[in-house]
Amino acid sequence: MSKIRSFANNPYQENTYILYDETGECAIIDPGMYTAAEQNAVVNFIRDTQLKPVLLLNTHCHIDHVLGNKLVFDLYGLKPQFHQGELYILEAVPAYAPQMGIRYELSPVPDHYLPETGTVTFGNTELQLIFAPGHSPAHLCFYDEADNLLVGGDVLFRGSIGRSDLPGGDYDQLIRNIREKLFTLPEDCTVYPGHGPETTIGFEKKHNPFFK
Repeated sequence: MSKIRSFANNPYQENTYILYDETGECAIIDPGMYTAAEQNAVVNFIRDTQLKPVLLLNTHCHIDHVLGNKLVFDLYGLKPQFHQGELYILEAVPAYAPQMGIRYELSPVPDHYLPETGTVTFGNTELQLIFAPGHSPAHLCFYDEADNLLVGGDVLFRGSIGRSDLPGGDYDQLIRNIREKLFTLPEDCTVYPGHGPETTIGFEKKHNPFFK
């Protein structure tokens, strides 16, 4: 049975997730640690919980979701895994980070990329890949069917959706992917988004104003 811990990081209050199970292995998803205090909070949790990081996953590669990639690589030797369609988004970060007043340490690039469908595993946990672009060009969500939880990145929020006005975004595509790929998950599936509080699929189907 997997457990999840979230950390709100960087000026955008992005949610970094540590997903782990009884084996002690864990996946670090969307590391957005920016300040020393944010870095220490994540690293100390991993140490104090006696976890072994074995996967670094990015739902997508906007700056707020990749600020900690370099730290994770330096500490644990993990290169990020994401869909290849996000590579140009990652490669654009060094150019615009200074304009936003953000210090950015260059992320390593993947040794291999994640496909649109399939699974990634660690310990006893299997995550299904859900390809849901619209906020970004090749956004992936990670669904743990056994524990009925979704690490959803910036696709679906509590009462809202990801913005679609950034490069590679597409509003109609985003809405369609939420309807066809996320709203088909169980109603009681817990959604852990890239920003803000957790929610459920059922709650969003009933109350999200974008789907009235």
